[in-house]
Amino acid sequence: MRSTALSALLALAAVPALAQDRPPQFPTRDVAVVYRITGGQLPQGAPQTLNMAWLAATQAVRVDIPGAGYVIADKRSNRAFMVMEAQRMVVDLPMEQAMQQFNPSPSATFRREGTDTVAGVACNIWSFEDRGNQGRACITTDGVTLRAQGTSGGQSGGMEATQVTYGAQNAARFQRPQGFQTMQVPGQGGGTPAPAPAR
Repeated sequence: MRSTALSALLALAAVPALAQDRPPQFPTRDVAVVYRITGGQLPQGAPQTLNMAWLAATQAVRVDIPGAGYVIADKRSNRAFMVMEAQRMVVDLPMEQAMQQFNPSPSATFRREGTDTVAGVACNIWSFEDRGNQGRACITTDGVTLRAQGTSGGQSGGMEATQVTYGAQNAARFQRPQGFQTMQVPGQGGGTPAPAPAR
């Protein structure tokens, strides 16, 4: 659904900072952002936009993927899952697996480079390098990534905010849907994935 490079870029929009010399990377207040996917070679039919929303109180992020469903990662509860609405199915994701491309490693380096304005909102420009991934992102002082470009595994990609809306988010949109079938992640549990009873 998106390139490895883009997955690495989403790191800057999904997790909290690890040190003071890094930009804030989880919004300190509720916000929803529409991103345009830029650069790179997107597969035919891949989404050109992504909608992301953050619930600051629980440090949860929701990524809506057009035509596919959405992913929820809740930092405080250490839970993540993918919802495929058309199939009425929920796939539980181990948090470490769901976030392994998102979490900056202890060796990641960041450098402040200046300021800019994206979608009418001011942000600070940071360059970063982490586990072979490198790029640049513009992040607000309250932790919203507005633009990011970078490379990972020889692939390039980027995202840029086209609309930023601050305001209270509906907590229900970050909850597990009721009545959906639950599936294990393929390869987890040492056996063949099988449906679990709906929760």
